[in-house]
Amino acid sequence: MKHTAHFEFWPPRIAKTLTVPETTLYDNLAITAKKYPNKTAYEFYGGSATYSELLNETEKMAGYLEQECQVKKGDRVLLLMQNSPQFLVSLFAILRVRAVAVAINPMSTTEDLQFFLEDGEINMAFVGQELYSKLAPLIGTTTLKTVIAAAYSDCIDEGKALGVIPEEVKTPAMELPKTVSWSKALNADQTPSAYTGASDDMAMIPYTSGTTGAPKGCIHTNRTVQANTTGSYHWMTMSPDTVALTSLPLFHVTGLTHSALNPILAGSKMVILTRWDRDYAIKAIEHFKVSHWINISTMLIDFLANPKLADYDISSLDVVGGGGATLPVAVGEKLRQWTGLDYVEGYGLSETMSHTHFNPPNRPKLQCLGIPAFGVDVRIIDPATGVELGVEEEGELVVNAPQMFKGYYNQEEETKASQLVIDGKEFFRTGDIVRMDDEGYFFIVDRVKRMINAAGYKVWPTEVESILYKHPAIQQACVVRHPDEVRGETVKALLILNEEYKGKVTGDEIIEWSKDQMASYKYPRIVEFRDSFPTTSSGKILWRQLQDG
Repeated sequence: MKHTAHFEFWPPRIAKTLTVPETTLYDNLAITAKKYPNKTAYEFYGGSATYSELLNETEKMAGYLEQECQVKKGDRVLLLMQNSPQFLVSLFAILRVRAVAVAINPMSTTEDLQFFLEDGEINMAFVGQELYSKLAPLIGTTTLKTVIAAAYSDCIDEGKALGVIPEEVKTPAMELPKTVSWSKALNADQTPSAYTGASDDMAMIPYTSGTTGAPKGCIHTNRTVQANTTGSYHWMTMSPDTVALTSLPLFHVTGLTHSALNPILAGSKMVILTRWDRDYAIKAIEHFKVSHWINISTMLIDFLANPKLADYDISSLDVVGGGGATLPVAVGEKLRQWTGLDYVEGYGLSETMSHTHFNPPNRPKLQCLGIPAFGVDVRIIDPATGVELGVEEEGELVVNAPQMFKGYYNQEEETKASQLVIDGKEFFRTGDIVRMDDEGYFFIVDRVKRMINAAGYKVWPTEVESILYKHPAIQQACVVRHPDEVRGETVKALLILNEEYKGKVTGDEIIEWSKDQMASYKYPRIVEFRDSFPTTSSGKILWRQLQDG
C-alpha cells in the first residue's frame, strides 16, 4: 500500500508533486549563464569565475573532446578529480557532447581504476595531475588512450585565499607524459557542434561504493538526475542568492547533486573546498555568508569540535544537513545550540542519484531518514517472503521513484535480481532494513547483510550503535558479528573514545553500562578500542573490513 501519512508534515508552501523538466543537465548551466552571466558561479581558494566564464570554458573543452578526441554520444569518459572548478568544466563538457560521465573516487588505486576502465569500456579520461601516477600505468595498456590533465592551481589566487591552501591545489601545472594539458585543450579554441541533448540520454554512471561486493555502475539519464536536482532545489528553497559550501566530494552522488547541480540550477554561488579543513570552512562560512551546507556527520562532528567556533559568525547558515551515516543526537543538539538549526538528514543510494527520503527542513527528526521525496513510492517488505509490512514493523525498503536508475551497466542479471514488481510497478530492493513510524517518517535499522544472529535472535548493529552513542566516552562506534561457540554469533563493539576518556574507561565498564541500556541478547559481549576506522570517502564506516579484520 502506498504510504501518505507523511503529507501532513510536508514542507509548507511546496507542492506535493513535481513535474520533472524535459531539459538536460547541460541546459541547466546554459540557462543559468543566460540568466545570470555576471554572477559568481564559484569561489575557489581566492579564485573565482562568473557563470558566463564557466560556460565558455565548458564549450571550449567540449569542442576539444568532440573535434580532437572524437568523443561521441554515449561514450563513457572517466572523471578522476578532487573538488575543483575543473571537475565542473569536465563534467559539463562531457554532457555537452552527449557522452557519459563516470566520476570515480580519487582514493581509488591503479587496480581499482583498471576495473572501472574495463567495466565501463572507457578510452578517454580527465585527471587531476596529483592523481596522474595512479592512472599512468593504464594509458595505452588498457582501453584508455587519451588523458587530459588539470592543475587546480590554474584557478586559485593565493593572495585572496582565506587560509591554508592544500598542497595539491597549490602545485603549479606539470608536464606529464602521455597526457594533454588542460591549457592546451582550452587554447585549441575548438567549437562543438550544435547541442542536441535529450532528457533520456545516458548522462552518468556513478559506481556503488562496493561495501557489498564489487562496485556496480548505475546508469542514469538526464531525466533521472534532473528529478533529484529539481526536487531538492525546491525542498531546500534555493535561490540565485543562496551560497552553498561544496565540501562533500563531487564524485559522490550526494555531493554532486546537492553541492553542484543544485546551485547551478539555481544560479547560486558555490564555495568549493578540495579537501575538508574545518578552519577554512568556518572562515568561508563567515566571509561568503554561506547559507546551505550539505555534509556528512563526520564532517559536522569535526566542525563543531573546533575550539575556534566562538570566534566566527556562522549565523548566515539556513540549512545544514546530509546523510551517509546517522548523526549522533549529542552532535545534533550541539548544532542547534550554535546555530538554532536542526540537522536535516536524508537517505539515498547511487541507484537513486542521491536521496529518496529527506526530512522536512521545518520539522526534521534526528537519526531519521526522513519522509519520501517528490514522486517516491516506498514500501517495506519482509525480505524473505516479499509480504508488505506496516507501521513500526521492520523490513526491507523497496523504492519506485523518478530518480531510479535504468539498471547496472552491462549487468543484466544483477539488475533483474535488484528489482521486484508490486501493483504493476517496478521497485528497487535497497537491501536496507527500515521501519516507519505512524507519521510516515522512516528510520534505518540496518543492512540486510549486516544482521547478527545471536542464539536465534536478530540483532541489528545500527540499533546497538545508536544506543552506544549515548555514552559520553564514545565518539564513534561500529558493531560487528563475532563467532561464538554457544550463541553461533555474538555482538562485538569497536569503539573510538573521545580524547578526554582515553585510558580512563575500560571495555568491561562499557559492557556493564550497555546491560542497562538494551535487551540482554543485544548488548556487546566484546569491546575493542580503536584510534580510527576505515571509511569510504563519503564517510561510511567499512564495517565489513572491521568484521573480517
